[in-house]
Amino acid sequence: MEEIARAKINLALHVRGREPDGYHRLETVFAFAEHGDLLRASEAAELSLRIEGPFAEGLSAGEDNLVLRAARKLQARLQVGKGAALTLNKRLPVASGIGGGSADAAAALRLLNRLWGVGAGEPELLGIARSLGADVPACVLSRPCLGTGRGDDLAPYDASAVTGAPLLLVNPGVAVSTADVFRGWAGRDGGPLPEDLLSAHNDLEEPAKAVAPVIGDVLEALAAASGARLVRMSGSGATCFALFESEAERDKATAEIAAAHPHWWQLASRLG
Repeated sequence: MEEIARAKINLALHVRGREPDGYHRLETVFAFAEHGDLLRASEAAELSLRIEGPFAEGLSAGEDNLVLRAARKLQARLQVGKGAALTLNKRLPVASGIGGGSADAAAALRLLNRLWGVGAGEPELLGIARSLGADVPACVLSRPCLGTGRGDDLAPYDASAVTGAPLLLVNPGVAVSTADVFRGWAGRDGGPLPEDLLSAHNDLEEPAKAVAPVIGDVLEALAAASGARLVRMSGSGATCFALFESEAERDKATAEIAAAHPHWWQLASRLG
C-alpha cells in the first residue's frame, strides 16, 4: 500500500499574538498540492523505516522520525500487535514550510490505519496527530481548512475559488528554522483573515526574509511571471508558491525560473 504525503500550502497566515508559553496564536488557511512525498508500507512483524529519494540525505530513520513516532502512537492507542515495513520516498525539501515531516507523519497514520484494518475515524486520527505537531492534524485531513489557535484547531474552509488551480512551488535551497522566523516576528497582531484571500498575507514573510534574504528573490521571480494570480510564502519558508490562471502559464514560469535559477528546487502541481 502507499500514500501521498501531500505538500501543505498556507494560502494565508496571520499571527494574532504570542502566548505566555511561547507558542503563537495563528489564523491560517491550509490547502494541499496534488503531489508530495510518497510513503509505502507492507506487512511485517516489527516496525521499520527506510528513507530514499532526492532529499533523503541526512534524515534519520530512527525512533525520533515523525513517521515512526506516528506509527508507534497509532499502535499504542488502538492496541495493534502488528508491525509494518515503511519506505519513505522523500521528494520535498526539508525544513521548507510545506509540511515535510508533518505530512509524512499524517500519511503514516492514514496508511497504517488501512494496512492494519483498524478502522479509526478522522476524530481518532486527529487526536493522535495533535500530539505530534501543530501542522499534523491539517495534514491528516489534506483538504482545505481554517486553522486557528496553534494551527491545530480546524474548521472547514471553502477554497473552491482556487481548488484545481495550477500551482508552482519554488524553494531556493535554503533550510529555514521555524523558531528563528517566529523570533523575528514584530509582535504586531496581523488581524483576522479577510474573506478575500488576495487581501490576506503571510505575517512570517518579512522575518523569514531577514533570516534568508533569497526568499525575497523567489517571491519577486514568481510575481513577475505572467498569469500568476496569487504569490506568497508558505508557512515559515523558505518555499514560496504561485497560483496561475492556466497550466501553460505555470509551465512557462517554471521554464523561465529554471533557466534563471537552475539550482532552485521547483514542483509544478495543482491545488487539490
